[in-house]
Amino acid sequence: MTYTAVNLPFLGAVLVVAVIAFIVEYRRRQALESTERTRDTVFDVAGALVAVVVLTAIFDNAIIAAGIVAYDPDQISGRFVGLAPIEDFAYAVAAGVGLPALWVLLPERRAAR
Repeated sequence: MTYTAVNLPFLGAVLVVAVIAFIVEYRRRQALESTERTRDTVFDVAGALVAVVVLTAIFDNAIIAAGIVAYDPDQISGRFVGLAPIEDFAYAVAAGVGLPALWVLLPERRAAR
C-alpha cells in the first residue's frame, strides 16, 4: 500500500470535519451578526497551516538528510519538496486543518473558579 493510499482516508475525514466546522462557525457568527469574524478565522487557519507546512518542510528535510528516516521509492509518488516526499505533508495538512475544526466543534468549557 502506498503512502498516498494511507493518507487519503484521513485527509477525507479531515475535510468532512472541516466543512462541518466551517458551517457551524458560519451559522454561529451569523446568529451573532458577525460574519466578518468567520472570514478572519479562515485566514487564521490558513496562516497556521502555512506555518506548519513550512516547519514540516524544514524539519523533514533535516531528518531525511541526516539519514534518520528513509522512504521506499516504490511507495511514494516521486514528487518531492527538497528531500521530503509530498506524501509526508499530509500529516501537517491534517493537523493544520483538523485541529482548528475540532476546536470549533467541541463544546466550550469554562474554567472552574
